[in-house]
Amino acid sequence: MASKETKNEICSPFFPRRNTLRKTSAEIVNEARQSLRVQTTRRPFTPSDGHRQLFGRNSVRAERDNRPPSTFSLHAQHFDASDSRPSSGTRLPPLDHRPKFPVPCDAQDPLKAFPKPPTDPVEARKGLAGARPRLLKAGSLTTLLPGEGHTDVKEGLNPGSGEKQPTAKRLPSTDRTAAYNGPLKPGPRRTASESSRITQPAVDSGVRSTECRAERRTELRNGDNTSSTEEDAESLVWTNAIVPLLQQLESAAAAVPGSSEGSVDRLCDLCDGLHSTLAEADMLGRRCKGRSGILRALFRLIDLNSPRLNLHIAKLCLALCISGNNLLNICKLIFLISRSENNDILFQNNSTIDLLLSVLRKEDVSASGEALLYCVCTLKFLSGNSAILKLLLDKNCIGVAQKLLQKLCPVEDTHFTTAGHILVQLTATLRNLANHPDSRPLFVSFSVLPALCQVLRHHCKDQDICTYISRIYSKLSSYSECRLALAQTPDCYQLFLELLSKHHQKQVFVVRLLFTLGNLTAKCDGPRLQLFQCDGCADTLLRLYGSYQRKDGSPRADSQAGASSSGKTAVSAQEADDVLVKLVRVLANMCIHPAVGPSLAANATCIQLLMETLELRSVQESEELLVNVAATINNLSFYQEENSAIRRNRLTIAKLMLKLLLSNSTDAMLEATRVYGNLSVSKDVRDFIVRNRVHRFAVTLLDSKSTEMCFSACGVLTNLAQDPPNRACLSQEGAPAKLVDCLRDLGPDDWQLAGQVCQAVWNLIGGSSEELLDTRERNSLLETLTTYSDEEEALKWIENEDVRDFQRACWEIEFQPVAQKLMRALQAPDQTA
Repeated sequence: MASKETKNEICSPFFPRRNTLRKTSAEIVNEARQSLRVQTTRRPFTPSDGHRQLFGRNSVRAERDNRPPSTFSLHAQHFDASDSRPSSGTRLPPLDHRPKFPVPCDAQDPLKAFPKPPTDPVEARKGLAGARPRLLKAGSLTTLLPGEGHTDVKEGLNPGSGEKQPTAKRLPSTDRTAAYNGPLKPGPRRTASESSRITQPAVDSGVRSTECRAERRTELRNGDNTSSTEEDAESLVWTNAIVPLLQQLESAAAAVPGSSEGSVDRLCDLCDGLHSTLAEADMLGRRCKGRSGILRALFRLIDLNSPRLNLHIAKLCLALCISGNNLLNICKLIFLISRSENNDILFQNNSTIDLLLSVLRKEDVSASGEALLYCVCTLKFLSGNSAILKLLLDKNCIGVAQKLLQKLCPVEDTHFTTAGHILVQLTATLRNLANHPDSRPLFVSFSVLPALCQVLRHHCKDQDICTYISRIYSKLSSYSECRLALAQTPDCYQLFLELLSKHHQKQVFVVRLLFTLGNLTAKCDGPRLQLFQCDGCADTLLRLYGSYQRKDGSPRADSQAGASSSGKTAVSAQEADDVLVKLVRVLANMCIHPAVGPSLAANATCIQLLMETLELRSVQESEELLVNVAATINNLSFYQEENSAIRRNRLTIAKLMLKLLLSNSTDAMLEATRVYGNLSVSKDVRDFIVRNRVHRFAVTLLDSKSTEMCFSACGVLTNLAQDPPNRACLSQEGAPAKLVDCLRDLGPDDWQLAGQVCQAVWNLIGGSSEELLDTRERNSLLETLTTYSDEEEALKWIENEDVRDFQRACWEIEFQPVAQKLMRALQAPDQTA
């Protein structure tokens, strides 16, 4: 029989140590086998919320008084008329002095010194020289056009000395209708001159100031005819195109109540026509001087309460660049429309989404924060629709979201202010966008994943934000390009550990962040070492492990206390198991690194928690958890240093593995067999295996058609056959014949398995085939080995070149050396090692 050193050189049973000095084909083969030990698990399930609300039912904001409402009503009276006036762009400085009255106050009768207001306020509108028109109250919306008897513009102007009176071509603006509060109904027929006199958009608020007229005269005297030409062209478009549309809009609106759907269709068509006309005339935005009349007419239509019509109104209002309270109310209006999934179709094939994204790009958070909140929430609702989801990606929604993240990120939000509310909606929207495969390159190219880390760092106290970002990470970290981008984010591992410690009672957050860490540590050694080297890594993970460990079927007291302090109920047994599954997976993946494994194997707390889980749980209730725990122990048992806690507790662990080996779970049996294969290097464990008849299960597993199951069983048999007394027991169970059959049937598919079978046979025969093999078995084995030792014959069935190269490396390194040695022993039965 060959010495122990010779056998280890020929073929290491399970986990060959990595040679750090060179990268050979053997190392590639070993890594391929070892990569199967990396634990995988299902991504945490997030049920869709059937109710479209600003904040979900589990939000910590659900019981806060300062959170914005999800339900409200909007009417025309809620809109401000002041925003209808075009902005001059000039802000006047405040007055520094106190006004003085021109007439001294009479001590005996002070009231005599003050001018008296007119008895009839209407006189101010009937042309008194220098009189101010009555101001329109906020929310007071009038009809589009005034009725008969409207005062001519000559009466409303106060020209200076020597100034030429305006002719019929100088016409007042429809803004004079601000003083008219009659019902929205068609007016009487007018002559062409009257219509033109009413609809000219050259006067703002009914009265043109003396300064504006003087400036106009100066421009004309200087020969600046460009502005005049533009105003004449705008007036022509206004008179010939826009005013007829507004008149039709007014007439159609009066006929809507109690009418058919056709009237609403007519109004929608008119709104589209008005939008197109303004766009062709370049009169959108705040440039249009008749903008006030258009907005007043649109605001009146909101009371008709038609979602389709309201969306047309909102599009036109946003195109006219409303601001302030009107912008907020329009965003609320679109939000109300998007709350119903039946209205999702209204947002397709139009410019509404483009306008919403434009609002997010242009508006300032401090000035229009609440409007942005409802705007982003609308996108959150729409992103739940698969058809609109692709549309959002095509319109660069992720790029706009990234810019908004940069604006909101530095704003500390410890009291649930508007910035935090917007971030909740924005991160929820990004979570929905992450569902589409086309979004992953965009998340990487726009550096959204590092930006979300910055948001986590600044808003670490906000559980809602943390939860949504953890959902994004758990989704995207399953894909290599996103996983690489996140792994390269500086200090992300330390940040995740701090958040796990801070929000340890928030199960929905903890389970997703642990799943993300498990993904990061699944493929590469770099993240495994970086995570482990973070301050307090092992302590944080093990403390979290202890808090979710169940005893007597219920969560531990500290987990209950943490849940109670946050106003939530204690986590259920299933939720606690889900956390432990993800956490144990992180430990299993981390300990693959040669610098991490020995440290965790020597950690008594870690090993004690793993054994406690095996003791408390049953395979029927917690199969995935127990399989992950066994895989972690299997990886840790590879490190057999003197201070290893696995080594000190090997008999206890061997006893606990019986529960998995005797279960009906194939995965549990496989992991338990792997653990026995590593632990059986110790003599006392081998005796335990034989004493408890575990070797019978190992022999039976050779009949499995799974190469992994046979490989693990061969590892146990290889170690057991080191002891001469055990060889007879294995022979009585038929191990030699089963090993020969396994080599013949499965060898060409897995040359690592073939090499392991040869190693087990070599140990069984003790260097002499006459001891345990009869003539038939010896001849059959020799024939098989001779056939497989021919490279061309062994690899002829492989067509793919890459697979052929890999299999050739396995055949040369794992199978050929031990096969040649075994063949020599079979050909000369009296020859020893």
